[in-house]
Amino acid sequence: MKRSRSLVLSLVTMLAATVGAAWVALPAFAAGATATFVKTSDWGSGWEGKYTITNGGGSTVNGWNVTFDLPAGTTVGSYWDALLTTAGQRHTFTNRSWNGSIAPGASVSFGFLGSGPGSPANCQLNGAPCGSGTPPTTPPPTTPPPTTPPPTTPPPTGSLPKHLLTGYWHNFDNPAVELRLRDVPAEYDLVAVAFAEATSTPGAVTFAVDPGLSAALGGYTDADFAADVRTLQSRGKKVIISVGGETGRVAVNDPASAAAFSDTVHALIQRYGFDGVDIDLENGLNPTYMAQALRSLRAKVGTGLIIAMAPQTIDMQSPAGGYFKLALDIKDILTVVNTQFYNSGAMLGCDNNAAYAQGTVNFIVALACIQLEAGLRPDQVGLGLPAGPGAAGGGIVAPSVVNAALDCLARGTNCGSFRPPRTYPGIRGAMTWSVNWDVSNGNGFARTVAPHLDTLP
Repeated sequence: MKRSRSLVLSLVTMLAATVGAAWVALPAFAAGATATFVKTSDWGSGWEGKYTITNGGGSTVNGWNVTFDLPAGTTVGSYWDALLTTAGQRHTFTNRSWNGSIAPGASVSFGFLGSGPGSPANCQLNGAPCGSGTPPTTPPPTTPPPTTPPPTTPPPTGSLPKHLLTGYWHNFDNPAVELRLRDVPAEYDLVAVAFAEATSTPGAVTFAVDPGLSAALGGYTDADFAADVRTLQSRGKKVIISVGGETGRVAVNDPASAAAFSDTVHALIQRYGFDGVDIDLENGLNPTYMAQALRSLRAKVGTGLIIAMAPQTIDMQSPAGGYFKLALDIKDILTVVNTQFYNSGAMLGCDNNAAYAQGTVNFIVALACIQLEAGLRPDQVGLGLPAGPGAAGGGIVAPSVVNAALDCLARGTNCGSFRPPRTYPGIRGAMTWSVNWDVSNGNGFARTVAPHLDTLP
């Protein structure tokens, strides 16, 4: 989320220019190590693959890479828990910083999505044959299941509905209409207060009603705000504090800052009555220590804590990225990830076959598919879109486009040219930046999307 909503789109071009440019030194081969491949699912036009590297030797493997060929017409899309370099049809996956060391008897794994009918061949682990790294003799089922089975039990989320509408409320004065929190329209189920601010202590955050907003409203105090939190909760709504935004500089990079984050967010929850926290850091995050901070916070608050995330589109292109890794690492306590499907330019979808243009049903569905096929449960995936003119620099869509994307994901209807490999009836819902911009634009987003969410299976 952004106060100005501007975004330098050249990030995408810069990222694309660097893909495949890195050269990786070959680690020393450890005797007894093997890499085994399986297709964990196959839907005909594509599949999900997993390599497991097992250290059967007597010494620790320090660094690994797995190299294999794919036949022409078969490509790699999204991947996770490894880094990828490609030369033609030869693909090399190399360990990440956290999974390069494999003790004797231990194993690590990485995964990826493949497009096309082929399978890996000529596999090498650290320059030697992969051993048992061949496809299984029993082929996986070729007919995809009608829905994605939930791999874990969803964490409790209080009285949140199955499909919910999230909106951000401005704690600042900008060209959108100013609102007291109690005046948020009734269509919103979850209200994220934007934003808690960084302090001089690394990891620590603070919050108070913005003086400019207070002046614009003719006086609005912290006590008024806290009373409004209780008012929304009395209406069955949930209110969470969002950390970050475009100018947010909250840094959680070590155990001390993780503790400071947990302690100060907990203090805000106690003071104002927030139901949870939203992570909206647009300037990078450390997944290891943010996960540590969020687990510590949940231990303080309890199982009813709502944990939401609002990454930019580029942050959810691969499970190997920090934001995506954080989501997967806290999957057992995570409520919802509302990716910002805007201000991004064109992006690759989960089929890895085309650069989908923002502002289309194809873009929203193909990019949400990455998260749904790479480990998040459908009830943890929400679609974040702008609430009309003024709210974003690009990717603004009519609310009917949001509804069509929800239909495509939940039912397999109203899709564009891209169709996901399966349906996800549990898709969590939609988010908009912001409540204030929606009210400024006549409440079209909430009044169109909220009732449609009630029709989803």
